[in-house]
Amino acid sequence: MSKNLKYYYDLMSQPSRALWIFLEKTKIPYERCLVNLGKGEHLTEEFKAINRFQKVPCIADSQIKLAESVAIFRYLCREYKVPDHWYPADSRRRALVDEYLEWQHHNTRAACAIYFQYMWLRPRMFGSKVDPKRAEQYRTQMESCLDFIEREYLGGGSRFIVGDEISVADLLAVCEIEQPRMAGFDPCDGRPNMTQWMARVRESTNPFYDDAHKFINKIAQDTATKHKL
Repeated sequence: MSKNLKYYYDLMSQPSRALWIFLEKTKIPYERCLVNLGKGEHLTEEFKAINRFQKVPCIADSQIKLAESVAIFRYLCREYKVPDHWYPADSRRRALVDEYLEWQHHNTRAACAIYFQYMWLRPRMFGSKVDPKRAEQYRTQMESCLDFIEREYLGGGSRFIVGDEISVADLLAVCEIEQPRMAGFDPCDGRPNMTQWMARVRESTNPFYDDAHKFINKIAQDTATKHKL
């Protein structure tokens, strides 16, 4: 029996992109429910009735309303028939995926999002000015996180974050790491493991990866062009 899955998202949101790529790649049937963050659609009472946290992404089906991307990933992998590599049934392999999922909240996500918001989002939304010292502080924190991923998660010879098959950990990680490109930052610069890994994730999930990142790529290109002028 169909669960009538509805997916609420905005592709400007990093975890929204990760889940969208996953849903498209695994062919889980769902209804697209776009929520325009720029227009504040997530702040309406109508949306609050769907997600009390008033954020994207979130899902709703005939059995549950659920927020938080990691919880959604785990739910979808339990409830739908998807290839095992996304969230392995094997206890040890799943534990390694879970390790990254727990680590990324205060590391990959926090570091990349804070830099992106300070350097690109807040100046455009609120007209705030960038303080060079604070910008350098946020950049240093992000660089440290990316260097750790380069060395510890991608430096052991595996093709993906956990072993040689793609998992939900890769999707969440790569979508966070793509975001600072909008502010003119190249996460692959000086990181050969990350460069190859990002290319593998893209190749493994295209055409959906490129579709999800159309806006990100356009802004990144525009930002790079302005820096050259």
